[in-house]
Amino acid sequence: MRVGIIGATGWLGSALGAGLLSRQILRPEDLLLLNRSGPRPDYHGHAGMAWARDAADLVAQSDVVVVSVRPEDWPGLTLRAEGRLVLSFMAGIDAATLAGCGGRIVRVMPNAAAEIGASYSPFWAADGVTEADRDTVRLLLSAIGTTDELASEAEIDLMTALPGSGAAYPALMAVAMAGFIQAQGVSEAIAWRAAEAAVIGGARLLEGRISEAPAMVAAYRDYRGTTAAGLDAAEAAGFSRAVVAALEAATDKARRMAKGPA
Repeated sequence: MRVGIIGATGWLGSALGAGLLSRQILRPEDLLLLNRSGPRPDYHGHAGMAWARDAADLVAQSDVVVVSVRPEDWPGLTLRAEGRLVLSFMAGIDAATLAGCGGRIVRVMPNAAAEIGASYSPFWAADGVTEADRDTVRLLLSAIGTTDELASEAEIDLMTALPGSGAAYPALMAVAMAGFIQAQGVSEAIAWRAAEAAVIGGARLLEGRISEAPAMVAAYRDYRGTTAAGLDAAEAAGFSRAVVAALEAATDKARRMAKGPA
């Protein structure tokens, strides 16, 4: 199996390429690369990698085509991929649009944690995608983390809003936390370490048991200490409503992207 990555040096495409090579899922000769800036002498420690001249050249030499470009760049690709399995990492470009390339379409929603092999990258498969194709998708996505198959394409827009956001919301919370501490006169370095302890340390406590989050919140509240006071104030200020509003806005944006310009 030879895999071609369009957008091979972008954030997600590069993470996928690096993971496939470092985990020895593919040999260097089984990977074909394409980007806008042209070939590079070194690709994640591998010299002499194969670079396609253009999308048509990549498709001609590949069994699987991964499209990891900005959604606005899709029309300019004029991709023709008859007989190929096509994985799209693009938000907002629906299967009906992608089907114009003639390939067997799978939409995937990775996030920035792909860079460290920790992306949750759910996928949805259109009609015509075989069980063998699905096995291939799972194998390739194992290079950047974990995956699940979604029941409907509509769920991809929801995944764009939630796991697809990557570190954006934890980063936003960290900025607010560090800003508060600094405003009280604490040094910048210590403020950031304090925010890291809350955001990263807290996340580690939940890792592998995230479904226990409601019980953890309840336990903090039942203790009626300083954290409970903070939680009550956060809810009163609309914390949960703000999170829901953010996810609704991101989902709506994904759906409007699929419809194209008004």
